[in-house]
Amino acid sequence: MKRIATLAGILALAAPLTLAQTSTWKSDPAHSEVDFSVTHLTISQVHGRFGHVTATVTLDEGDITKSSVTASIDVTGIDTGEDARNNHLKTDSFFDVAKFPTATFTSTSVTKTGDGPSIAGNLTLHGVTKPVVLTAQGPAGPFPGMDHKQHAGCSASTTISRTAFGI
Repeated sequence: MKRIATLAGILALAAPLTLAQTSTWKSDPAHSEVDFSVTHLTISQVHGRFGHVTATVTLDEGDITKSSVTASIDVTGIDTGEDARNNHLKTDSFFDVAKFPTATFTSTSVTKTGDGPSIAGNLTLHGVTKPVVLTAQGPAGPFPGMDHKQHAGCSASTTISRTAFGI
């Protein structure tokens, strides 16, 4: 069974909307992406990315379990570095971007682990919603950016079965 390893890169989050104990961060489109790799014919790995991601992280610094994450991924922008493969992946044989142009993730819980936050939630891909757990690293920051706003970053990963989503 082929698996897609998704790196949900909610990277370089833009300035928080509030600076209280709970802060809301929006993804920076220039620094956010979802990367993946999939085993091809059991002999090699094909790497790709979805470069158009919109994410919101509500971070409760006092109690991380009260934090949440939502993300929307533009599947039509798939890029594996090979135009013919990208076009084939967009067809109804795989992602069927005409019917399902967007994938979404909505957290249902956040827990603190020794390695970083664990984010459980629902991933909707190809019109199918399944529970997944993201293993997160970060957040790093906040740090002042060149725009004089605060920036922070984090990343998360999970492994899914594409066939579980009808792909």
